[in-house]
Amino acid sequence: MKSKVYLLPVSQSDAEESVGLKLRALIENYGVLSAVKAGDKAVLKIHFGEQGNTGYVRPAYAAVIAKAVLEARAVPVISDSNTLYRGRRMNSADHLKLAYEHGFTPDVLKAPVVIPDDALPENVRNVDLDAEHVKTAAICRLYSDADAIIGIAHFKGHLMTGFGGAIKNIGMGCATRKGKLFQHSDLAPIVVIRKCTGCKACMAVCPSAAITMKNNMACVDVSKCIGCASCIAACRFKAVDLNWEAGGMRIQEKMAEYAKAVLLNKKGKTAFFNFLTKITGECDCIARDDPRIIADIGILASADPVAIDQASLDLVTARAGSDILKQIHPNRDAQKQLAHAEKIGIGSREYDLEMVL
Repeated sequence: MKSKVYLLPVSQSDAEESVGLKLRALIENYGVLSAVKAGDKAVLKIHFGEQGNTGYVRPAYAAVIAKAVLEARAVPVISDSNTLYRGRRMNSADHLKLAYEHGFTPDVLKAPVVIPDDALPENVRNVDLDAEHVKTAAICRLYSDADAIIGIAHFKGHLMTGFGGAIKNIGMGCATRKGKLFQHSDLAPIVVIRKCTGCKACMAVCPSAAITMKNNMACVDVSKCIGCASCIAACRFKAVDLNWEAGGMRIQEKMAEYAKAVLLNKKGKTAFFNFLTKITGECDCIARDDPRIIADIGILASADPVAIDQASLDLVTARAGSDILKQIHPNRDAQKQLAHAEKIGIGSREYDLEMVL
């Protein structure tokens, strides 16, 4: 059965206020938040952006969605989880400070901003799944216990999964650090010696001290590696990569299974927004301001995370005139996460796209 996906066209020349008004009209006229009922605790799962990155969804747009939740007499909470890699999003205190610096404040959003500290057992829920890879998923309790989940994702390329959208925002984004580590566990990097310059950039960013220098070349201790891929992002010479034949694709399947764990008790209680604006080749976790790879397309909305991601990928490919994300990440088969997500029942890759003018 095809899922409905709405497309609100947006151009980079559009004023933020104008886009916000159009987004509000989309929500009001097409019932994309109809899953949220009075009294629901609705968690708006978003990415606050790494320091130096500007690709993340604007706080003003998150505020429009939060206001609509309030008007439904529900209780919105804006949230993201902490990261594996080094940076200001690695712990709740620094992460929250960065979110505020990027404009995600309670005053702007009219809702609390919460970043669960998953070092505290009371903030963790272990969800039994017994899937192909994930038997028990370690989820931040805030997301598992919510009555409704609203995913707000910036659609872009990703160095490990080909692209990041609704599935990644929920599957990776709602997991605890333990859960993120499990999803990355097959991804110990390799060093291409002929490309390594001995610059030590990879060693500097490694959060687990898994990289040392031997004969002025980087060397990875697989027993210490947590698979966060910070080293891959840091290497300017493409000397660090993954052995994709040895499990590099499993991260997408694990991620989809984690998304299923988050959504297990949310049937009929979800909504997803994918922002196809400032579409970059890499994730918003990269601490730099990456350029657009294509012109802005718009905002998509759907109750189906698989359909909205498939539609997003199709629109990006059509706008570029070729599979531009595959060209940027040639060893990544981005269809893997979509196929597995559909297989395990999260949603459908078949969709009807309706233009909202």
